[in-house]
Amino acid sequence: MTAGRTLNTLSQEWGTPEKYVKAVRECLDGHIDLDPCSNDYSIVDARIKYQLPKHDGLRESWDFPTIYVNPPYGIDKERGTSIKKWLCRCARAHSEHGSEVLALVPVATNTRHWKNYVFGNATGICFLYDTRLKFLVNGENSGKGAPMSCAMVYWGKDFGKFFAVFSRFGAVVDLRPLKDKRFGQHPESGQLYM
Repeated sequence: MTAGRTLNTLSQEWGTPEKYVKAVRECLDGHIDLDPCSNDYSIVDARIKYQLPKHDGLRESWDFPTIYVNPPYGIDKERGTSIKKWLCRCARAHSEHGSEVLALVPVATNTRHWKNYVFGNATGICFLYDTRLKFLVNGENSGKGAPMSCAMVYWGKDFGKFFAVFSRFGAVVDLRPLKDKRFGQHPESGQLYM
């Protein structure tokens, strides 16, 4: 998975660090049913894996009880996808199937995809303390950090458990009071904030 808006290495196999995989498992009662962004080096070990680029996880079913997503962060010109499509699928999996979904994504609170699929939809966010999260590159500790801040976003029913697990990794924010509110539009004029 690319950790940035542009490709930082020839590898697209940027994996989740082990401490976060363990935390995701703990939050999801010990098991992950779907990893729609898996690769040959993934340590997530979900029951069902859609391995990029062989299987496009955006086009496959997300009707699973528990889902963990570490999507490609850059734009995939070949498939015409970007982070916003992954966040949309996370929100839809929760609303349509009742899935518990966790996603490790770059912090981009000013973007339309955060306004549409995180704020007003997600249950909580953990803004990770890691200033430059060190992804696994081809299954190995790379020593290189992500060029941006990252967050773990949660769509699910147990904010208490999410808070208990992820508060040791960062500042956890409860988004439940924002449920079904619209973001990015001026409340009186209806014009989009940019």
